[in-house]
Amino acid sequence: MMLTRRSFLAATSLAGGAALVGPFAWRQAMANEPSELKIPELIDARDHGQSISLKAQPGKTSFYPGRESETLGYNGSYLGPTLRVHRGDDVEVAVSNTLGEDTTVHWHGLLIPGELDGGPHQTIANGATWRPVLPIRQPAATLWYHSHAHGRTAEQVYAGLAGLMIVTDDEEKALGLPSEYGIDDIPLVLQDRQFEEGILAIPQGMMTMMHGRQGDTLVVNGTVNPFARVPRRRVRLRLLNGANARFFNLSFSDGRAFHWVASEGGLLESPVELRSLHLAPGERAEILVDFSDGRPATLETGQNASTAMMRMMSRTAGAEKEAVVRFAPQGAEASPVQIPDQLSSHAHLEASQAIRRRHFEMTMDMRQMMSGRSGSFGINGRSFDRGRIDQRIGLGDVEIWEVSSAMMVHPFHIHGVHFTVLSRNGSLPDVRDRGLRDTIVVQEPVELLVKFTQPAETLPFMYHCHILEHEDNGMMGQFSVS
Repeated sequence: MMLTRRSFLAATSLAGGAALVGPFAWRQAMANEPSELKIPELIDARDHGQSISLKAQPGKTSFYPGRESETLGYNGSYLGPTLRVHRGDDVEVAVSNTLGEDTTVHWHGLLIPGELDGGPHQTIANGATWRPVLPIRQPAATLWYHSHAHGRTAEQVYAGLAGLMIVTDDEEKALGLPSEYGIDDIPLVLQDRQFEEGILAIPQGMMTMMHGRQGDTLVVNGTVNPFARVPRRRVRLRLLNGANARFFNLSFSDGRAFHWVASEGGLLESPVELRSLHLAPGERAEILVDFSDGRPATLETGQNASTAMMRMMSRTAGAEKEAVVRFAPQGAEASPVQIPDQLSSHAHLEASQAIRRRHFEMTMDMRQMMSGRSGSFGINGRSFDRGRIDQRIGLGDVEIWEVSSAMMVHPFHIHGVHFTVLSRNGSLPDVRDRGLRDTIVVQEPVELLVKFTQPAETLPFMYHCHILEHEDNGMMGQFSVS
């Protein structure tokens, strides 16, 4: 294995999962050095004859000048290209593995059959190539792809195995939304990472297992302390929380409003004006921001306060803001881009169509965790078992899934579906629960209305917590659809 505990632990000296802090003087010297935001390469499937090649590979990445870290990436040293696919097309993706260890590639948010989904069962051995042909049959949306190798998902994603996928269609194009990739349509992969004197380090220990790996440094598209030049007009930001465990609470430094236009499943029916936006791991959102006044603005996040336990341990959590990306508007003011009052139209399911209700509670056994035994994470008290099908569902069925958590906030993800939120804690859903979703924040009981349109007969779909360390340690189940 090219990227293992051995290679990372050389730069790591965690005691009981405590946070790493590099020498103060070095960190101060680096703190005020902005870097231009990296924009991932765009690969449009139609420009490549509907055949895309991805190579999962080890590499070296300089997050700080003169400091090389061992990382993983697709077609590069860290993260991967943005893949653009078109509704109605069939796209072959040849994924070759040169990591020196097994991996998988999960197409997170893509509505495809189970044998194409890229979960833990679709292992790509070192030296092998997987060639799924992906049928693109869903509306325009921002998706992503990442490793889903069970027991190694958290470390492989932390090291860089993730990238964006954009689905586009004629209906979205007709709206006239910003669509010039990297100019006024900007991908932002939000992550946090830990560094020791500029070298990427991987946290270990019980607290890391409990809360997931969280770092002291924000990284966007692999860029530390980024700034981005943008045109003086409305700009579309495609936001992905690609962190292992961190929750982002995003707003602009000058308090400006923006319009939320798309969730995980694609365009909302109508835009929603917001001044802040929460993103849990695995969640995506598209927002439109008006930079026509020419004033610089900084996208910020509050301190991470993703769990009740963390809030209790830090009374000031959420009080301070950290810069995520600084935006510098350039050029002459352009004609304003109008935001349509209606963005899309969805066929609405009704709760009365559900033929079954299922209950899921994400559970953590603190005694087992403290003792270091396996099985400390689970769903309904059962830890993941690759050989066990937890739920059997009929193709085309509509169900209500009630999901809750006993101890802390978790992002809950279901493969192969989009769902809508019926209720949260017995009341109407929150504003941010709108739209078609595949990942949702859960602590209090949340009711999800789910229609199962994709078959999973030979290989199952997963449902799991998207704090990757929780998933790796058993907070995951699997279901068949036939």
